[in-house]
Amino acid sequence: MAQIILISTMRCNFNKEIRMEKMNVKPATGKLGVLCVGLGAVTSTFMTGVLMARKGLAKPVGSMTQYDKMRVGRGENKKYLHYGEIVPLANLNDIIFGAWDVYPANAYESAVNAEVLQEKDTNPVKDELVKIVPMKAAFDHNYASRLDGDNVKDCKNRWDMMEQVREDIRKFKAENNCERIVVLWAASTEIYVPVNEAVHGTLAALEQAMKNDDKEHIAPSMCYAYAALSEGAPFIMGAPNTTVDIPAMWELAEKTKMPIAGKDFKTGQTLVKSGFAPIIGTRCLGLSGWFSTNILGNRDGLVLDEPANFRTKEVSKLSTLESILVPEDQPDLYTDYYHKVRINYYPPRNDSKEGWDNIDIFGWMGYPMQIKINFLCRDSILAAPLCLDLVLLSDLAARAGRFGIQRFLSFFLKSPMHDYVENEIPVNHLFQQYAILKNAIREMGGYEADQEID
Repeated sequence: MAQIILISTMRCNFNKEIRMEKMNVKPATGKLGVLCVGLGAVTSTFMTGVLMARKGLAKPVGSMTQYDKMRVGRGENKKYLHYGEIVPLANLNDIIFGAWDVYPANAYESAVNAEVLQEKDTNPVKDELVKIVPMKAAFDHNYASRLDGDNVKDCKNRWDMMEQVREDIRKFKAENNCERIVVLWAASTEIYVPVNEAVHGTLAALEQAMKNDDKEHIAPSMCYAYAALSEGAPFIMGAPNTTVDIPAMWELAEKTKMPIAGKDFKTGQTLVKSGFAPIIGTRCLGLSGWFSTNILGNRDGLVLDEPANFRTKEVSKLSTLESILVPEDQPDLYTDYYHKVRINYYPPRNDSKEGWDNIDIFGWMGYPMQIKINFLCRDSILAAPLCLDLVLLSDLAARAGRFGIQRFLSFFLKSPMHDYVENEIPVNHLFQQYAILKNAIREMGGYEADQEID
């Protein structure tokens, strides 16, 4: 299973990730519409931060596109540049926000209700936030039973649901004079939808299921994704929903020549896991067990308190470790270790999520040791810069002619999309993901993609 991978060679059977010898990246002209599915804590924090940053009243800390520098060139030609100096990223001043939500509260009211940000950080942009009023959501209560909002579309079937979202995108784009649109899912986790080959295997089958109103296999999020791609908008899945992680959506992304990315923002515990597990592996220490538990009290925690919704999240979080510490590579060290993940709803904590990890390892001659990690973080504060980076880089990918699964965005996501039909192994190792990210940006900027991952 040991691999040496150069990102530009990571393509699937129908060229879902395109490479050109010389990237012809279109400039980031005009307005960029950012349509967010969900106007809760994460989205209102994201919007507020961008609006404050472009007024010079806050810093976009945590955003790779705004802060990170990377090497381009080698030897005497080597230099370190910000992403925006290498590739043409959209300017923050050109972003126009819109949203859908089951609750009618505008972005300012949502930010106040979420209690993530203080008044001093929302009031300077209150006038702009108040104008961001959510459109009616494409929603099925069976997919998120803990939500009870009534700002919901009346849909005849799943196909009609999708068509109404398409109309929303077209109307928003026209009314706000946007040149481009990106659609970002920052809403709650839906119940788990297993991949069904008969429904999700081809685009034709998916479309027929939508027209047949197959509510069991077609989640509302799939209607958003289909609508976005059909309207020429990249789609980003920020939750662990199945949604675009199916062959039918890959086929649609190829047909529409649009990028897709997902799944699940890599914010707290999984960020730690994807960065710390490589320490154990690189040091050739053994692993007996890794127990992870989380407590959080925001709307996401409320939804995940429902077992059917938690199952979707569990699948996403469990996948991280198994592709980093691989039994086939090191049978003496990683055979039969126990990995458990729990999420507990705890209202008093609100958006201040706590991720606690107990790691049982063993060393020389098999002697046991333990590692304890307690990450007291703020869920939306960590997610907001990921939203910005995913939006800007997905827009960049579309202008560069890249379409289908964007593996270079795996750095920002818990459970990277991959072609499981072709038995592709996802890259979860944080520092390998970082190399892939940098290579893609180098390539789109006209530089050599010169980093390998082992």
